[in-house]
Amino acid sequence: MFEAHDEIIKNRAVIKDDWTVLRLDEGEAAATVLVPVGKIIVPLAVWQTQRAVLEPRLPDIGVWLAGDERPQDLADDVQKFAVIAINFPKFTDGRGYSIAYNLRARLAYKGELRAIGDVLRDQLFAMQRVGFDAYATRPDRNIHDALKGLTVFSETYQGSWDEKAPLFRRHQRALQSPDSDIGFGI
Repeated sequence: MFEAHDEIIKNRAVIKDDWTVLRLDEGEAAATVLVPVGKIIVPLAVWQTQRAVLEPRLPDIGVWLAGDERPQDLADDVQKFAVIAINFPKFTDGRGYSIAYNLRARLAYKGELRAIGDVLRDQLFAMQRVGFDAYATRPDRNIHDALKGLTVFSETYQGSWDEKAPLFRRHQRALQSPDSDIGFGI
């Protein structure tokens, strides 16, 4: 089965999507599924079993990971992909956040990191914090409304992929003299 979006959010803008996501139908085997010509994002299992056939087609091949798959399984190939997608099977499944962070922070992936599946406006701000820069939102939602989810907050407290230092390290406090009230030196 193929999943295509007319538009996605990438780098804080709505753009035309020129990639198609390959999803295996029940009974289809990763080793034998036909990957058509064009820009295709394949499941990790398809990449692993058909690597010899698909590698010459790079950079027109991307890969997507499910929540129960490990980004370390791509460690040797991670920089070869123009796009890596992470599937969110449902809104409440947060495993993709950890996968994204590990791809960026531990495996130093620099390409497009895309969220696919049940992706909603409420998730986008947190997703960008862990390294996502592209989002294929649910087709039943307005993508232009979802774009607003990236600017919901003006400041963050915790450090993460997008801002390494927590707020208390970024905030400059005025020095108080020893003669002032309590709080000096804290």
